[in-house]
Amino acid sequence: MPRIMLKSKIHRVRVTGADLDYMGSISIDARLMEAACIAAYEQVSIYNITNGERFETYAIPAARNSGEVCINGAAAHRAQRGDLIIIACYVVINEDKVAGFKPKIILVDEQNRIK
Repeated sequence: MPRIMLKSKIHRVRVTGADLDYMGSISIDARLMEAACIAAYEQVSIYNITNGERFETYAIPAARNSGEVCINGAAAHRAQRGDLIIIACYVVINEDKVAGFKPKIILVDEQNRIK
């Protein structure tokens, strides 16, 4: 039986911008995306620690080492600059792989740099 498991998350990252006029998605510092094994255009779940909002979108890379985490399009109504969020990504795996499975957890500092 397949299971949906947490593949990776970027924990308590700070939103650096919210752009209603962009066509959608969340732009994330490319270094953070690579560390969390999130591919460009991959679906991500966003959990807003600051206001409790939860939503899904897709990730696009922002400039490497910029610390950028920008909520774009309609989702910009659900987060604003300075909010703390969790960016989570999931994977479907077979039951026989569950026991040894471990997600990647990326912790960041106040400037969204990997600790």
